[in-house]
Amino acid sequence: MPSQLPEVGKVSRGIFDEIILPNLGKADKSVLVGPQHGVDVGVVDIGAGRVMALTTDPVFIVPQYGWKRAAWFAVHILASDAATSGLPPTFMTVDLNLPLSMTREEFEEMWLTFSGEAKKLGLAIVAGHTGRYAGCDYPMVGGATVMSVGPKDKYVTPRGATAGDKVIVTKGCAIEAAGLFAATFQPKVATVYGECFARKSDEIFYQMSVVEDCMTAVSVGVRDDGVTAMHDATECGVWGGLFEVAEASSVGMAIDKGAIIIQDAVAKICALFGIDPYSSISEGTLVMTCRPHKAAEVVKRLADKGIRSSIVGEVVPRAEGITYTEGATKTTLVHPQVDPFWSAFDREMKLETCL
Repeated sequence: MPSQLPEVGKVSRGIFDEIILPNLGKADKSVLVGPQHGVDVGVVDIGAGRVMALTTDPVFIVPQYGWKRAAWFAVHILASDAATSGLPPTFMTVDLNLPLSMTREEFEEMWLTFSGEAKKLGLAIVAGHTGRYAGCDYPMVGGATVMSVGPKDKYVTPRGATAGDKVIVTKGCAIEAAGLFAATFQPKVATVYGECFARKSDEIFYQMSVVEDCMTAVSVGVRDDGVTAMHDATECGVWGGLFEVAEASSVGMAIDKGAIIIQDAVAKICALFGIDPYSSISEGTLVMTCRPHKAAEVVKRLADKGIRSSIVGEVVPRAEGITYTEGATKTTLVHPQVDPFWSAFDREMKLETCL
């Protein structure tokens, strides 16, 4: 019997290391940063002292959110990974494999919003493919590549953290998990917590972007003079993001769990749907490391933009491991591997269908 891929969401590190990483096509010296577990972008030297950072993700469209909101989300999750390079998102290619059920009017509303949000972010859409096909369905309706272009000495990746750096986290845990649950299951949220809370928590949705977080953070400087690494805490949330930055940079981390922000609405929604906020998907949460002399300035500039953040710990030598403290207890941080959001979301969708 053939073996299966049991994971929900991204494949495991084992699958990545055993099948993908050893088989990457032609080797090319212009590739400065290639595929690596937990690294959001690849980086290519394009000459004249400039580089291009590239990232690819699914185009994620959920009609239940409304076409405008769904398109906003799709563009921002695509652009966010590219922005973690520290370079502004510049170009985009888009492949849309749409379900046969989509109408011309629905497509037009979605695409005009998609294009409008890309324009606001400074993204030029330069190539693509669009079609309707049997077997295609929401929410995964294709894929896109976003490219950021800029000076060779201005990009960062999750490989840049060094001992002594401060660790900063924006917005807190489970932003995406809470945002998607609040938007999709608003009647249940309202039944338990009230209509006012449900309306307020619905706004978490628009926190699911790190483009402004990234561009604001690197405005203080990069590498030895500022931000050394950035990573979007998507799959497996803040715990996964912290672990992946540490592993990519071959360092350890000493994290104060109590310093990590958990928004009140996020905590309540995670409790309602039975998921751990620290290991749940959190698009919109930026995990970064920064040289200590610039950390406070990063937090200040983010605050000036209305983005909450906190210094949650310090980068330490690899031999000290990746740990977090909670009160007087120190715990070794292990990568969650499987994000609890997917199974909880699927379970809730099935319950709603049965009602």
